[in-house]
Amino acid sequence: MRILVCVKRVPAPGARIALTDDRQAVDARHLPFTVSPHEECAVEEAVRIKEGHGGTVVVMTLGPAEAEEQLRYAISTGADEAVLLATDGSEWDPQATAAALAGGIESLELAGGPFDLVLFGNESADAGGYQVGIRVAHALGRPVISGIKGIELEGATLIARRETDAGFEVYHLPLPAVVAVKEGINLPRYPTLPSRLKAKKAEVASSRPTGQPGGLAMLRLDTPLEVASSTTILGQGPEAAPAVADLLEDLGLL
Repeated sequence: MRILVCVKRVPAPGARIALTDDRQAVDARHLPFTVSPHEECAVEEAVRIKEGHGGTVVVMTLGPAEAEEQLRYAISTGADEAVLLATDGSEWDPQATAAALAGGIESLELAGGPFDLVLFGNESADAGGYQVGIRVAHALGRPVISGIKGIELEGATLIARRETDAGFEVYHLPLPAVVAVKEGINLPRYPTLPSRLKAKKAEVASSRPTGQPGGLAMLRLDTPLEVASSTTILGQGPEAAPAVADLLEDLGLL
């Protein structure tokens, strides 16, 4: 199996986001970054498939030079090769991102043969566009399924499971295929110390794609207003009973 996983460098979940004064970008001076959680699971799933069926795992990202950190982390968890499509750090919209990734995949396939499986996260943790993987699959002319929480391989067929309110939908895709997975499909492993040291020495191939105009234009970024919450103590012991009753009546529960 030859597998490619596309990942994205995003602010760490739970980090406090600050914007630049012109509200055109995120102020990243004190911001920690990581691999988008869905894509971290995609890397883990690729490594598990490699361990079960043999093959190689390549990780690719479109981003600034600092995104090498996320690629090396993927190598430390079991990926074999890494490719950086280097940008100046500006945010590319989904159309431009998909075009660059598709071009990068085609170049890798010309050099090393086609990928049996291309994995994406269902959506990135920052932009949440849900469309890059689908656009890449369309550009490559391959079947695609998203929202996946289970993958099995039977010969040249991939069996994918999507969770629904009623259970699971099951899809059979001929390989090569593109799949976007969701967090929860697996539990990503922690890298060992030897694998981290190995990842530091790994070579990261780099190229600079030509940005193509996309269909979206950013006007400004806005952060949601923080809603402060407070707690009112109605009382303690039996003395609180009247206040509790008054509150339930105000809520229409009595």
